[in-house]
Amino acid sequence: MRFTPSEEQSQLAATVHELLADADVAAAIRSWGTGEPAGGLDVLARLAKVGVAGLAVPERFGGAGAGPVELVLVFEELGRHAVPGPLVESFAVVPALLADLPDASRWLPALADGELATVAMPPHVPYALDADIATPFVVVDGTVHTGVSGRRLGSVDGARRLFEVSAGEELGVAGSGFDLGVLCCTAQLVGLGRGLLEQASAYVRQRRQFGRPVGEFQAVKHHLASVHVGLELARPLVHGAAVTMAARDVSAARVAAADAAYRAARAALQVHGAIGFTQEYDLGLWLTKVRALRSAWGTQSWHRDRVLSLLSSR
Repeated sequence: MRFTPSEEQSQLAATVHELLADADVAAAIRSWGTGEPAGGLDVLARLAKVGVAGLAVPERFGGAGAGPVELVLVFEELGRHAVPGPLVESFAVVPALLADLPDASRWLPALADGELATVAMPPHVPYALDADIATPFVVVDGTVHTGVSGRRLGSVDGARRLFEVSAGEELGVAGSGFDLGVLCCTAQLVGLGRGLLEQASAYVRQRRQFGRPVGEFQAVKHHLASVHVGLELARPLVHGAAVTMAARDVSAARVAAADAAYRAARAALQVHGAIGFTQEYDLGLWLTKVRALRSAWGTQSWHRDRVLSLLSSR
């Protein structure tokens, strides 16, 4: 089993990171949450130009035909920068759901070019993200349908714009997309944890107390080191799950990554102090996204039960 990315895969992740580092993603997140998605759509369009939108789209429809390993590397960077939008759905799950349909050419070439799609897959994904600006789909009893968007619902993360959707035209048997969605969400969580650790580390180097940067205090070092260890232990599980795509591995990686990201969020908030609670400070955009994704694509308890069930059935 290969865990080390190839040079080409590493370059892909680096390209995504550099693109997002040069973009004002924090401003895009805030405007996305207020119903003004222009800034976020510009970021997503730039990602589409470097091939991210078409990674999971088969080559016969104009995509790259990439696999879960490449998606994990990209989604970790998307999480690291907390990019808003239906990323898991549009860049990974919907292409997998539609790829084997007789009329897949109705949608997949457009997705490869950067058009957005979203999906609801009850019971674990009951609502669709951004169904007012992305083409919605619904999976019911293993069958994929076009979706009809309904009312918008609230979320702890203002940039996660959830919509009720109902099933429309039946399109056919859905491809396997749920575990791919879990995996990409898991990679986002690892990336979010990395982003939070980077922000916390930068802050403790500049914040001073008793005439010294607080990052020099042993307790702070140990606190952030524990976060780093948790993320580094979770990452190989995510990469391993991308290789095997076994349900047990995907759920185990999800549990570890969500716990590590949540630990990173708590530590980042603690070292920032009161400023971390303010809406004006960017840290909160990462904190709320961790909180929201921790229960997206299946809860922690459901994934733990799934791992136990699969282990017990061997």
